Amino acid sequence: MTPNDQNKINDPVSSDAASPARGQRPTREEAEAAVRTLIEWTGDNPDREGLLDTPARVIRSYDEFFAGYQEDAAEMLARTFEEVDGYDDMVLLKNIRVESYCEHHIVPILGTASIAYFPDRKVVGISKLARVIDIFAKRLQTQETMTAQIAETIQTILEPKGVALIVDAQHQCMTTRGVRKPSVSMVTTRFTGVFADDAQLQTRFLTQVQ
Repeated sequence: MTPNDQNKINDPVSSDAASPARGQRPTREEAEAAVRTLIEWTGDNPDREGLLDTPARVIRSYDEFFAGYQEDAAEMLARTFEEVDGYDDMVLLKNIRVESYCEHHIVPILGTASIAYFPDRKVVGISKLARVIDIFAKRLQTQETMTAQIAETIQTILEPKGVALIVDAQHQCMTTRGVRKPSVSMVTTRFTGVFADDAQLQTRFLTQVQ
């Protein structure tokens, strides 16, 4: 893994993107004031009893929704094990809950992910795979970006023979607004290594998760 690979994992925002606010995170008070402004913009009164504490509650909820910015996916995968008694098949986790927010409307993306990797000497605690999914999900992005980031991070850090990932999620920017199609879900996949090269292995993965 090169230093550049490590930087890409730790910082999902492209260095080419113009972002004058980076490194200048607003204070909690400034963030709460912004929520008050939005409440006023809707036409309501942020000083009425029911909304008085809403700005603080919203910012506390954002601490949870976007906790992925404060976590390091590479560090999460750092501890590995080599004593697997000759195990040489895929490791698969199915139906991992995904809760994210789209970068276009900041509304929920809700669904599931299933992930597999084909170990090459190193395995990792299975909870770490779910945690890596959470780290990237709890950031603003598109589902396509999230899918790519998760798979490439596991491939880069664990150096397995290959990684397979499928994410199936509903986007509330489509189900509750705009075209309002509540039954539609979006499916994204990413295959690396042997999963990208071997169609039978891809089919086996997809059959097992579906």
